[in-house]
Amino acid sequence: MLWTIFSGGVIGVLLGFVLQRTRFCMTGGFRDMYIARNNRLFYAFLIAIAIQSVGVLVAIELGYLSYEYEEYSVVGVLVGSFIFGLGIVLASGCATGTWYRAGEGLIGSWVALFAYALSAAAMKYGALNGLQKAITQHARVNENLSAALGVSVWWLVALLVAVTAYFAYKTLAKPRIQAVGLPPKFSGVRHYLFEKRYHPFQAAVAVGVIAFLAWFASSSTGRNDGLGITTPSANLVYFFATGDESKLNWGVFLVLGIFVGSFLAAKGSNGFRWRLPDSKTLAFSLVGGLLMGVGASLAGGCTIGNGLTATAVMSSKGWLSLAVTILGVWTMSYFLFVKPSRQATACTA
Repeated sequence: MLWTIFSGGVIGVLLGFVLQRTRFCMTGGFRDMYIARNNRLFYAFLIAIAIQSVGVLVAIELGYLSYEYEEYSVVGVLVGSFIFGLGIVLASGCATGTWYRAGEGLIGSWVALFAYALSAAAMKYGALNGLQKAITQHARVNENLSAALGVSVWWLVALLVAVTAYFAYKTLAKPRIQAVGLPPKFSGVRHYLFEKRYHPFQAAVAVGVIAFLAWFASSSTGRNDGLGITTPSANLVYFFATGDESKLNWGVFLVLGIFVGSFLAAKGSNGFRWRLPDSKTLAFSLVGGLLMGVGASLAGGCTIGNGLTATAVMSSKGWLSLAVTILGVWTMSYFLFVKPSRQATACTA
């Protein structure tokens, strides 16, 4: 248990620290693809996936890691990922975004986090488990994408790396406007840890390396998987409700570590403060969190479990979930931001 606490906690602290300092949250990234026509964060996400994919699949090939492709429900992924995409826009953060923003003192993220973990627990273990089983029993297929296509997994990895490299190069080749900022308050290591601004691609490299290391840390405790947020969050609620210590696995200490890492980063950069949003934002956070838990449970993962981790091992579930989550984000963004903006413009014309 001590190694489980340590290994999960260390990976979580590192991830939470990096996410908070770099503001690496894909809710805004997916939203910006639609509203601002800015794909930079999405390309950063692809970099993180590609780094993890090469590392993990090489390790599996050499026998250092193992991974078994499982069956999943296409219906569950389609319905769940879309619901999850709607929810993260309302909650103003995905699964990891909610955890690390709670560590900054955002009350709205606390509300979303509680609702997310509670609804995920209800789907996996409680009153909504019947709904979970009813939906996810349909259209079940194996997630091994390379086997389904009849090609080597390395052709898929090569395609991912090539596409990612192309978009990264195109982005970096564009002229950049140098922002004029205030002189640094800190110097030395403190400046680099708590003050310096980092390019999303730099953040992606750090996230990709941490995600890769997570496979080894998790595997050392008997959990042959990478980063995951939804099931650990549900397990935490289950433990508090029942006292069943069997649910306190590596993933639980990972998510708790994300919270701690974010808190340390926020305190070190003087960014921690309790912030209470208005009642409308709190209501959105509550509803968004509930949708996140239901959606991620149906889909078998969130932006991290499916979008970052499953995609890295070329799981069709991961790539399908990622695409449908983005569609859900765009749909809610239209009703929440685009449509009201167009109506306001029409009224003033």
